[in-house]
Amino acid sequence: MTQRRTPFGDRARYWFDSTLTRGAAALVGWMALLCLAVVVPASAVLVWTDPDVPASLADRLAEVWRLTGETLRLGGATGTPLRAMMSVLLALVTLLYVSTLVGLITTALTERLTALRRGRSTVLEQGHAVVLGWSEQVFTVVSELVAANANQRGAAVVVLADRDKTVMEEALSTKVGSFGRTRLICRSGPTTDPTVLPLTSPATAGVVLVLPHDEPDADAEVVKTLLALKAALAGEEGRPPVVAAVRDDRYRLAACLAAGPGGVVLESDTVTARLIVQAARRPGISLVHQELLDFAGDEFYLTSEPSLIGRPFGDALLSYSASSVVGLMRGDSPLLNPPPETPIAADDLLVVISRDDDTVWLDGCAELVEEAAMASGPSTPARTERILLLGWNRRAPLIIDQLRRRARPGSVVDVVADRGEATARQVREVDAHSGTGLDLTLHHGDVTRPDTLRRLDVHSYDSVIVLGRDPLPGQPPDDPDNRTLVTLLLLRQLEEATGRELPVVTELIDDRNRALAPISPGADVIISGKLIGLLLAQISQSRHLAAVFEELFSAEGSGVRLRPAPDYVLPGSETTFATVVAAARQRGECAIGYRSHDGSSTSPGYGVRINPPKGERRRWTVEDEVVVVGRD
Repeated sequence: MTQRRTPFGDRARYWFDSTLTRGAAALVGWMALLCLAVVVPASAVLVWTDPDVPASLADRLAEVWRLTGETLRLGGATGTPLRAMMSVLLALVTLLYVSTLVGLITTALTERLTALRRGRSTVLEQGHAVVLGWSEQVFTVVSELVAANANQRGAAVVVLADRDKTVMEEALSTKVGSFGRTRLICRSGPTTDPTVLPLTSPATAGVVLVLPHDEPDADAEVVKTLLALKAALAGEEGRPPVVAAVRDDRYRLAACLAAGPGGVVLESDTVTARLIVQAARRPGISLVHQELLDFAGDEFYLTSEPSLIGRPFGDALLSYSASSVVGLMRGDSPLLNPPPETPIAADDLLVVISRDDDTVWLDGCAELVEEAAMASGPSTPARTERILLLGWNRRAPLIIDQLRRRARPGSVVDVVADRGEATARQVREVDAHSGTGLDLTLHHGDVTRPDTLRRLDVHSYDSVIVLGRDPLPGQPPDDPDNRTLVTLLLLRQLEEATGRELPVVTELIDDRNRALAPISPGADVIISGKLIGLLLAQISQSRHLAAVFEELFSAEGSGVRLRPAPDYVLPGSETTFATVVAAARQRGECAIGYRSHDGSSTSPGYGVRINPPKGERRRWTVEDEVVVVGRD
């Protein structure tokens, strides 16, 4: 067998590569040879072309050596070999010292810059907000904190997550936009490590928010983070308020214990289920929730008013022309929409909705009430409901439970889901605990197939709720939105074929998909992560609001409701909003706004107006709705 001859160039290259594998010594040797190969010939050319070149060859070679030594900083002494060798030795020692010093300085600077890029330096702030964890909620939370700090100097938000600092900063800058006066500081590291948490200076923080990530073990991670925070603050005199969120109520007690006294823990799935059901029962209510929860409009405040002490609560409703009173905070317990005759105690705080905390001022407006325009008939009676639930996920049992809590006897809920999503046993378990006349039925079918929806008389339902699947392990967290968008497209096709609009309530995971959803303007879209983020941001400014929101969004008690305007004022009458407030007071409710039918398809508010001035006059139509805090 003949051996193939390797070309000389390939053999030379292979030999060269092999010598480089021997380490730094080989690399230094090659660099020295390369430099000499260039410097020595160039020095010789300079010497031989010099008009004053020495005549003898020895003198010329000595001049070449001198030029070479000066160029390479190897010393240029001539004379005896010993003298030349000592010159080279001193030059090498100098070179070694200088290069080592430069290397040490460069390494130290590189390590420092790397540490700064990785977010490993300690934050030195006072009264800042600390956000622990990373999920889709972080963008909403940071955005709302920036809005809340718009009129404050020196405000800071510190985000700690197990991600690259630069990536976090770029993502927040892209989605949040301008931070105004608020300084955003990102730090990298696991939130469950007590030795990492001091990077955020939690002991001097104004509030600490713990966000659940988008993985299945999110609740356990939240509990571990709270325990790590407790360990990191051990020995500190004071602890900042802690606000956290978990998905499953099984983890809430553990999270509350880990958060410590004064900590607030939300159940995100339960809150989401409540808001979905409220939107299904009264279309447009999600727009009201959005207005109440973000810092861009009016929000909740607690205020004291000594001049109202001892007077009935009903008098407070018409005591503020630019704010809406909705209840009392008695100790740590909220009394939303108490009976009008309830006396205001000395320690009570008023729960009001206002543009800002400095816009809550007392100026009676009872003279603006026009009793002739007030309606006096009975309220619109509640009726049985027919709800169609398309899809199934971990929140579906909570939604059905919320539906049955206030369901009239004879109400119907039809569930359509794949066999792999919901089983008859699951639905029977939910039905067994209903304890009401709610008729619950499971229909198997793929809600992304046109034939499944055509078999249903979707227009016979009072509301259609579209849910996405729970993401499978390894799937992107917003993957369920893909199926939801397909289902919405099919429902839109049915709307166009019949010419009738469907009252659809949609649950989405990613806020960016809201613009892609083929739904009518002003339709109810529940973006669970965004709503929970808004709640966390609101409670971080005042932990007492946690109890207020708990009652507002509960199935029982006083909550936010949309009522027909003819229940309060005569249709076609032009009157003030103060008249509506007085009419609601007679019915044992607190009016806080309205939704105009004419503006229901116009952004950005879609007809919703929260906390209008009491003196605002408008003509009320049969299709208008009044936003109240009251009971069903």
